[in-house]
Amino acid sequence: MKKAILFFSFAIAAFGVQTVSAQTATGPKISFEKDVVDYGEVEYASNRERVWTFKNTGKEPLMITNATGSCGCTVPSFPKEPIMPGKTGEIKINYDTNRQGAFEKTVTITTNEPDGSNSHTIKVKGTVKSAPAAQPASK
Repeated sequence: MKKAILFFSFAIAAFGVQTVSAQTATGPKISFEKDVVDYGEVEYASNRERVWTFKNTGKEPLMITNATGSCGCTVPSFPKEPIMPGKTGEIKINYDTNRQGAFEKTVTITTNEPDGSNSHTIKVKGTVKSAPAAQPASK
């Protein structure tokens, strides 16, 4: 009798794991080649925007429910419409290049992925060159 109960317990546990795996395989899934947005070395007060591209490799529409920067100098904007399976989307990241020196920030992206991995962090880094020297006023 104990063996039968033990057998059924394992069978139920295995079925539960299979069910969770099946749900994950059919849901949305964000995929990306890089988890770093590297500005490199940029001029002071230059182009602030970079684009981070991702793809929905899942079987259902992917929603970006939130994207937040680690500080006010790193501002992401994300698509509000669903990204259909097999399609790509973009998150635009705007870093304040009026701040000179090296920087390393993060952007946290939240999705509707069902498997518990619905939070992703992107590193944003680079160096902003020094501000140009003030030119003397001409007479």
